[in-house]
Amino acid sequence: MARTFDDATRRNIAELCAAFARLAPADAAPTLKRAAVAIALTEGDGGSGTAFLLTRRSARLRAHSAQWALPGGRCDAGETQAEAALRELHEELGLALSERDVLGMLDDYPTRSGYLITPVVVWAGAHAAITPNPDEVASVHRIGLDAIELDGAFSFVTIPESSRRVIRFRLGGQQIHAPTAALIYQFREVLAGRSTRVAELEQPVFAWK
Repeated sequence: MARTFDDATRRNIAELCAAFARLAPADAAPTLKRAAVAIALTEGDGGSGTAFLLTRRSARLRAHSAQWALPGGRCDAGETQAEAALRELHEELGLALSERDVLGMLDDYPTRSGYLITPVVVWAGAHAAITPNPDEVASVHRIGLDAIELDGAFSFVTIPESSRRVIRFRLGGQQIHAPTAALIYQFREVLAGRSTRVAELEQPVFAWK
């Protein structure tokens, strides 16, 4: 069932984020580069409830080109995770938001490629004017929260290269992998009032570089 896009939903998600106790970064965190992504909430296509913004990265990018991703990137020197997520939202999608729009943060996720990613939940508003930067973003998609709450939306598989489970998020006929899938999965769990940890969920081998 779709969550209506209104102030009541904003308050509910803010309360769920506030009730979620983030884990402290792992001991290895000082060796990782800090990064942040935005789980930016807006109105779904055709007014179909609340959705989050998911991008397809430009094929011209040197790293992780053409992959599915939440808007975000590396933290600049002196930036907080929230500041970095908001800056990246503006640079990638033209969304000018402030820290008043931040609803909360989820657990840090360490990647195989050497980053520690902080997901920042942001309320982007119903009439957010999205202007993708073509140098970074090939396309932008509004994914309804009902899509991530479906039974079978997420699956877990094993690979020979790791003892950890690889998480996958099924979107249409495609599979989205960690780190993006792991972050979306934890957000789904927070919406259900559960404190499910995802740092040990594995990425596919192609995302290790």
